[in-house]
Amino acid sequence: MARKRKNRTHLKGGVTKDASASNIPKSIIIKHGQVGHSIAQLVRDMRKVMEPNTASRLRERSRNKLKDFLTMGPALSVSHLLAFTLTPVAPSLRIVKLSDGPTFSFRIERYSLMKDVISSSRRARSVGMEYLSPPLLVLASFPPPSPATPPHLPLLMKSFQSLFPPLSPHTLSLSSARRVVLISYNAERGTVDFRHYIIKVKPYGVSKRVRRVLEGAASSAKSLSGVLDLGNEKDVADFLLRKRGEPGPEGGYESAASSAESTMGDDADAVDLAEDYVGRNNRKGQRRAVRLDEVGPRMELRLIKISEGVPGKEGAVMYHHFIKKSKKEVMQQKAEHAAKAKLKKERREEQERNVQRKKATKKGREAGEDDDEEEEEEEEGEASEEENEDGLGVWDDEEDISDDEEAEEEETSAAESSDDERPPIKKVKTKGRR
Repeated sequence: MARKRKNRTHLKGGVTKDASASNIPKSIIIKHGQVGHSIAQLVRDMRKVMEPNTASRLRERSRNKLKDFLTMGPALSVSHLLAFTLTPVAPSLRIVKLSDGPTFSFRIERYSLMKDVISSSRRARSVGMEYLSPPLLVLASFPPPSPATPPHLPLLMKSFQSLFPPLSPHTLSLSSARRVVLISYNAERGTVDFRHYIIKVKPYGVSKRVRRVLEGAASSAKSLSGVLDLGNEKDVADFLLRKRGEPGPEGGYESAASSAESTMGDDADAVDLAEDYVGRNNRKGQRRAVRLDEVGPRMELRLIKISEGVPGKEGAVMYHHFIKKSKKEVMQQKAEHAAKAKLKKERREEQERNVQRKKATKKGREAGEDDDEEEEEEEEGEASEEENEDGLGVWDDEEDISDDEEAEEEETSAAESSDDERPPIKKVKTKGRR
């Protein structure tokens, strides 16, 4: 029987990790402290927005503290922590860049949950497959960098950019672009608006009824079988060309121009697909109209503070919305933080020196004990050699036995002879029961 050959199932040198996967930011979104049902639902909605690079099934316990997540995050390769909490003034959001900061503190002026946005819109529907790929980030209405631009706005833009994976148009697959996160700056109110959309691709230049024929009736809420219901129509033209709101052909038909206008068939909204896209008949090279359907959640955020470090180990305050400091106060604050950092560094160095000193003393003690043991062994070896030289520790076969030893041998021989002269013990016969 031939020997079975084993196939090689392991790669030499181990499995190499993708370098781009390490650059993808990962986040943890939690609620901190006592919050209501609305804030808890907002946390779940934000986890859905940040999928798939977030812990969507994370469950916080009452005994968990913010310090636990700050300590656990870097070990799990988490880059950002989003913490929602409820204050006496308004709900607040903190975005923490792990593990060294900075920390952005926002006040949530207004917000709407995902279920509220979907229920108020007739067209917004979420299938669920859109959340398998990360959303695309769009920053709008932020002022360009210039000497007149407030210094905290470029830092705010970079913080939002670091939340999402970097966009590479040359390597991006068109089918993975399913969602958009829009973050726009409102200069009048000084707030940041957060919006979440789903990308929809529709046929270009056709009416709604023709589009329903092309796409099928599965998208219609009234049709459950997937087949259009034309039972109330006398002709197909009544369904395709009738004007909106008219009962029959007496009211007239739609023209080509009116049908194109009804589908928002503007050239600015139409694009030629570079690749095959999700959906029916969305092939490469076809002209399609792109539409964004908002699914929520919505938030209006006001930046309150930017501080160095993480909560519990915060450093200098880089920006504060309510507290304004002069240059002298800023320099004094920097000097205080520098003195604290210097003192902390000195204490750390002193602690390291103490640890090294204790290790050195411990090694010295162990070396001293080893030397003592070696000296004792050497002394024992010298004593044995001296005994051997004197002839006391070596057995001599020609040496005579002393009288005491001869007496002991005579006693043992007499005891053995007495044992031999004793009569043997008689065995007692017992009558066994049958």
